[in-house]
Amino acid sequence: MSSSKKSALVLGATGLIGKELVKILNESAQYEKILLLVRRPIELESKICEEHIVNFNELHKYHHLFKVSDVFCCLGTTIKVAKTKEAFRKVDYEYPVEAAKLAKENGAEKFLIVSSMGAEPKSYFFYSRVKGDVEETLSKLNLPSLHIFRPSLLLGKREEFRFGEKLAEKASGVMNKLMVGPLRPYRGIQARKVAAAMAFVAQSNKKGNNVYLSHEIDSMVGFSEWRKV
Repeated sequence: MSSSKKSALVLGATGLIGKELVKILNESAQYEKILLLVRRPIELESKICEEHIVNFNELHKYHHLFKVSDVFCCLGTTIKVAKTKEAFRKVDYEYPVEAAKLAKENGAEKFLIVSSMGAEPKSYFFYSRVKGDVEETLSKLNLPSLHIFRPSLLLGKREEFRFGEKLAEKASGVMNKLMVGPLRPYRGIQARKVAAAMAFVAQSNKKGNNVYLSHEIDSMVGFSEWRKV
């Protein structure tokens, strides 16, 4: 753990994981400043969080905001919300890659990103293929410390209603108990656990490219444990 307080930047602060992450970072004793890059204003009472309304299509214009210790990327959308594959790829691939490049140029110590279980550049599924592409590109940027989190089905309260995911979430309570051994990685996972794991890993000294699978994230650190750090 670092003895001095750090600064952080969060992209995707309004998403399922992003909201939990901001709460955790804000309540921890590790950061003296947290920059939130958002499309629209959010209601957040904090003495250390700075909200910046940005155009993600022009991230390079906010180059100076990336002069922080840790950059957390929780950006993500769905085809339903994005409307087109091109728009989806822009959010899940182009924005994260641009953010990583800006983080490197500004000397950020760590870049932490939420990907997805099944991420694979050669996947038959478009979603998994894009996630695999962004992981592959980021891994080639030679970032000093890259941390990729691959959660399974995310559980938690979302702003928008997703029927399929809501149905799967209701079934996950029973299914998770049955998913043991080789099926354990496919268990649903609470968004707050992913956020807690990201915050926890950000305090480590691990260098190079690191990937964390869903069951590893789940057992890494609990939300209550992080709050005590």
